[in-house]
Order: sequence, then structure tokens, then C-alpha cells
Amino acid sequence: MEMTKAFGCVLFYLLCFASNLLAQEYKIYGIISDSSAGKTLEGATVFIQSLNVIAKTDSNGYYEIRLPAGSYELEAFRLGMLAARKKIDVKREMQVNFSLSELSKSLDEIEVIAERTQAIGISRLRAVEGFGIYEAKKNELIMLDDFAANKVTNNARQVFAKVPGLNIWESDCAGLQLDIAARGLGPSRTANFNTRQNGYDMSADALGYPESYYMPAMQAVERIEIVRGAASLQYGTQFGGMLNFKLKEAPDKPIEINLEQAVGSFDLFNTFASVGGTVNKWDYYSYYQYRTGDCWRDNSCFDSHLAFTSIGYQVNEKLKLKFEYSLLNYEAQQPGGLTDEDFNAGNLELSRRNRNWFQVSWNLMASIVDYKFSDDTKLNIRSFGLISTRNALGNLEQIDRADDITQNRTLIRDEFKNFGAEARLLHYFNFFGKKSALLVGSRYYNGFTDRKQGDASAASDADFSFLNPDDPEEFDYDFPSKNVALFVENVFNVSDRIGLTPGVRFEHIRTDSEGIWKQTVRNFAGDIVTINEFMDDESVTRSFVLLGFGASYYTKKNLDVYFNFSENFRSITFSDLRVNNPNFLLDSLITDENGFNLDLGVRGALLNWLNIDISVFYLKYNDRIGVLLPAGTTLLFRTNIGDSRHYGIESFMELDIYNLIGVNKKDIRLSLFTNFSIINAEYVKSQDSAIEGNEVEYVPDIMLRLGINYTLKNLKATYQVSYLGEQFSDATNSTTNPSALTGLVPSYYVMDLSLEYRWNRWKTTFGVNNLTDGKYFTRRAESYPGPGIIPATIRSFYLSVGIRI
Repeated sequence: MEMTKAFGCVLFYLLCFASNLLAQEYKIYGIISDSSAGKTLEGATVFIQSLNVIAKTDSNGYYEIRLPAGSYELEAFRLGMLAARKKIDVKREMQVNFSLSELSKSLDEIEVIAERTQAIGISRLRAVEGFGIYEAKKNELIMLDDFAANKVTNNARQVFAKVPGLNIWESDCAGLQLDIAARGLGPSRTANFNTRQNGYDMSADALGYPESYYMPAMQAVERIEIVRGAASLQYGTQFGGMLNFKLKEAPDKPIEINLEQAVGSFDLFNTFASVGGTVNKWDYYSYYQYRTGDCWRDNSCFDSHLAFTSIGYQVNEKLKLKFEYSLLNYEAQQPGGLTDEDFNAGNLELSRRNRNWFQVSWNLMASIVDYKFSDDTKLNIRSFGLISTRNALGNLEQIDRADDITQNRTLIRDEFKNFGAEARLLHYFNFFGKKSALLVGSRYYNGFTDRKQGDASAASDADFSFLNPDDPEEFDYDFPSKNVALFVENVFNVSDRIGLTPGVRFEHIRTDSEGIWKQTVRNFAGDIVTINEFMDDESVTRSFVLLGFGASYYTKKNLDVYFNFSENFRSITFSDLRVNNPNFLLDSLITDENGFNLDLGVRGALLNWLNIDISVFYLKYNDRIGVLLPAGTTLLFRTNIGDSRHYGIESFMELDIYNLIGVNKKDIRLSLFTNFSIINAEYVKSQDSAIEGNEVEYVPDIMLRLGINYTLKNLKATYQVSYLGEQFSDATNSTTNPSALTGLVPSYYVMDLSLEYRWNRWKTTFGVNNLTDGKYFTRRAESYPGPGIIPATIRSFYLSVGIRI
């Protein structure tokens, strides 16, 4: 029945698409010129606000757009020139020329005010951007070059400072991994977001193991796109939404080289180099980053190599091809976690493990094909593949137990071999006299993960090899997965101010587990009593439909009121199916999770000195998977805990001080921003009555980040304060535990300062993280990099110098 419903919906949209291809549209074209000099203007913009249609002029000052019959107001502008408007009645092909004049002194301030309605470093995605539809969706667009932040160590709390509702784990001093989540979902390696780079998947295994061990260098990222809650129809089924890192592209010149050298606390050494350019029909961009250091805790050195290359070829005006390759190799020693007693005594630098290591080798490949059938119909095909490994080596026992250096260590090795492809067809069409957009897409994904667990040497070095490579003692499993999906979304502009966005996604998912695992039973003296061996060959297949709907209303005062509803689904991962960890027990009857997200908000320029995005949300999460701490034991139990509901307010506001007091200068900006969230998340249903009414784990009730952005010509400065309320780390809401696996995560605050100065081709950055040298932690690790409390980094400094050639 569900499959019939899905294909019926898809067929309906395809029929709509076929009929809309025949809709009559007319070419509107013209020249934009300088009224005083009489020359044409390259890079000028023509747009129609009611349709969100934008076109830029070429080197001859020429622009071209296509519109259905109707009445419109065209506006043309260029930086430093007075905007011009013309009303037109479209009944045929027509030429509309604009002649722009330079702004006088008295008008110069008016132009500056118009530009400053945008917040610093953060914006919103347009209704249709690239090959995605974002109308009526809660989204953020972070523009990294617009503000000062610590990009040397990928400091997430600074980079994402203006995104409300994000809980951020801080696990190392170098930003080797990203751990963020929203709305009460687990932050571990950003697994509840569909993480992407340049529009394609970059996680370990999108179905079986959707954690991301790879993150691009922030020094090479142009912008970060975040769509929360309601991204499932286009990007997958996940509850968190979509997170996309858009890397910098080739400059429009034969060659440009950027070099940057940074040093910092704890022997930090960061070298970054990039080269890019455009030659005839070819364009290219590559970067390399090397980072090494010895973090502030004992036994915490690291060494990281990160590289990326992109080569594009413009075959003709309609077809462009691009190939991309990303490489990551890093090795880090892990000092393990702390007990509550250690942390409360202030022994934060203490390390109870000196034999634990972690290694990642990442190879991510992608090809991108863009084909333009016409100005209104475009096709994008993204193919991607991953061949990577992850090695975790050391002692997994609870942190309150001493590490017996005579015992062999445990090695867990994951090998990922995944590939997939997405095809997206975007078509603009006339809907009752208004221009609307249709997105039709499909996805095929094949994942394969091989996990082995067994004994490794008892030494303390980084030897990632099994003692018995042909027969690991504890665990040897294959986790294949397959996914086929069809999705359709449509933006219907029913009037100049109202847009409707319905959508549907059909999913077919198969996840398998095949292998053998062994359970070793020991007595109190640690001697082996018996070894039990188990074999599995299981397969789970499901097909279902996800529905979504959004609506937006644009007021006359530059505000957008939006509503969105989207269904979500999370399949059980291989960590849910099988785990061999001395700290865990696993429920053999664990099942998939499902639910929905709902948003209602308002965003835009409330006044010329105040930018806002304020929304309320409701998230329903059924059969939530998590860990319990059963009474009378120190072992965690992983199971479907129950149904949870999450609701709250997410708000962002930025105040432009100079505009507020009526002082407008081109080269100076001073703004105050606040990012404030209140979240209530609790279990409303559970087989364990003691869980009902408990708070959901890792959900601070209050999250506040506020700060100051200051710009003076080539100088940028950012000061910010982050505060998070207390949170529990498990569903039983335990406050303490001798093993420190569970318990309370106390409230904390932290301050950061970042400076950036540019002079001609040179750039220098300087910053202080954790200004007050606060002692706090953000997580209790159940396994690596713990187990136990992972303390956040103490006060640290960084300094970098760069040059563009």
C-alpha cells in the first residue's frame, strides 16, 4: 500500500512536470549601462523580488531571463550606483534596458543602509539555490570570510556561533572531528545530520554508520549550508537535517596561490597552501593542510594530513564536468577519560591511558555533471565513492580500572567501501501567471562496512595490526546496505507574497549483517572461564514514504513568515545491531526509529538595524535508541528507550549599532548578536515506567551564545560568550557513576576572542580561546576517546600569517 502511494505521488508530479514543460514563457533581455560614462556595466544584477529570479550581466552588460505572461517589476542595481526599477507587462519577447547613475554623497548612506540589513557572516539560502529547494525551510548560510573565527583548529563553537540550538561536543584541541547536533539529538560525529561536501555524501556509511570522521579544512571552506529538521525529502531521512560544506572554487584568473602558516599553544603547527585558477575551458582548485601538535593533556599528540583537488571542464555552454578527490590521514594518541573524582579535584591534565591510539585514512571521490537543457530546465548528476579505514586501538575497560600494561590491547578496525549517485532535475514553470520551480530526483546508494575486533600488541606505540589477522578473536562482521530513493518537491508561488512547497520521498532500504562474534566470560580473578561463539546472517528490508509541506509569506517589511512539516526516519545502524564492548549490553530486538519535525518562524530585516530569525519547533521521535544504566550494574544497555517529544524556541538577532544611532560609514561596522534557545525534551512513553517523564540525554534546557562583531576597513574582530545549561548523559538521568560513563554534564560558559587583519596581499589572524581558562566538559564518552569524562580545552592561543600570490 505504501509503495503504491509513493509511486502514485511520484507519477502525479511527473505528469505535472510534463505539462509544465509546455507552458509558454518569454525571453526578457537587455543592456545595463552607466548613464554618465555611456559604457556597459559588467556584473550588474537584475532581479524580480516576488519570484526570487536573479540574473547578472556579462562582460558586454547583457542579461537575459525568461518569464511567463504577467505583470512584473524589474529592478537593476550595481554596487556604488543608484538602483533603477521598471514595471513591465509580459505578453511577448521584449527588450528592457537600464541606465544606472552613480550615487551622490547624500544617497551614499542610503545604499549602505540597504546593504546592512544583512547580518555579518550569516544569511539564508534563497528559495531555489543550486539544485536544492529551500523555500519555507529553517536554514542558515554561514559565510566564513565575513567574520573572524579560529579556522586554524576548526573551532566549531566559533564557526557555528550564530546558528541557534546547536549542542557542540569538544573532544580534542585541534578540531580533528566535528560533533554537533540540534534539537536534542546526539552530537556524536554529527551522525544525525546528513553531512555533505559540495553537495555529495562524506560520512562513513550513510545508512549503516552515518558518522563523519572527515571534515574539510575551514581555511578552504567558502560557506556552510545548514537545513534543519525538514531536509529529509531532498537529502535523506535523518531527523537532524542537512549540513553541507561548500569549498572555495577556482578564481577567474590563470593562477592564484594562497599560503598560510599558523602556530599556537600546545606545540600547534599548521601549514595551509592552496592553488587555483581558470585557463580557457578548464578550472582547478587544490589545497593541502598539515597539522601537528601535542594537546594540553598527557598522551594527546596528533599528526594530520588533509588534501583536496578539483578539476572542472566546460565542454560547451550547456555541459560542465567536474572531478573531485579528498584525502585525510591522521593519527592521534588518546589520553582516555576522567572520573568525576578526577575532574572535581581539578586533575584535568591527568591521563589514565597511555596506550590508546586512533587513526583515520579517508579517500573520498566525486564526479559532478551539470547539463543545461534551457534557462528553465537543468540537470545535475553527482556520483561519489568512499574507500576508507578507521582504527581504534587501546584499552576499552572502564576508566576507573587501572590499565594492565601486560595485557594485549583491543583493536577495532572498520573498512568502508561505499558508492552512490544522485540525479536532480530542476525546472521552472508558469503556475497561474507566477514562476514556480519543480525538483525531481533519484538516489542509489550501496554501502559496505567490514568491522573486525581482536587482540593487538601490549606495547604503547601506534601499532594498528592484529596479533591474529586471519582470525580476529572477538568480532568479524560485514554490514552491506542498499538504498534506492525517489523524491519530488515543488515551489508554487501562488501570489507575489505566498509560496507553497509540498514534497514526497519514497525510500527502499536494505541493511544486512553477516559474521561471527565471540563472548569471553572471565571469573573475578580475570581468568577465562569459557568462550561462546555466535554466528549471524540477517537482513532487514523496508519501503516507505515520507511526506512534507511548507508555506511562506513575505511581508512588505522584508520579513518571511515560514511553516514547515516533514516526516523523518532512522534505520538501525550496525552499531545498533552488533557491538563487542565491555561497557555495553545490547538489546537483540532493537528496531528502527521514526517521527517528524515541525517549524514555525519569522526571519528577515525587522528594521534597518535589526536582523532576526525566531522560530518555534516540535520534534516527535518514536522508538528512540539510546543507553540505559540498569539498577545495580555499571554496564550500559543499548535499546529502544521509548518515544520522546522535543519542543522549544530557537532565536537569532543581530543589532547594527551604527545604523541604530544613525551613523553610517562604509568601512566601519559594529554589531551585537545573540543566539538563544530554550528546549524541553522528555520521554513521554517507555516500556520502563521509570523512564517516562525523564529528560532526554544531551539536551541543555538553555543555550546562549552572544557576542560582538567589529569591522574597521581591513580589520575584523569577534568576541563571543557561550553558555549551556546542565544536561544528562543517559535516559535514567543518573547524576554520578563510579565509571563516569553516565552522569550529569554541568552547565558551563566559555569566552573567545578572534582578530583578523588584511593588508594588500597579506593576512594575519590572532585569537585566544577560553579567555577565562574555564574548567568544564561537554560529554561523557561511552567508548573512545574515553571512556569517561572528556574535559574541554583550557585557555589557548593561535597566530597565523598568510599571503595571496
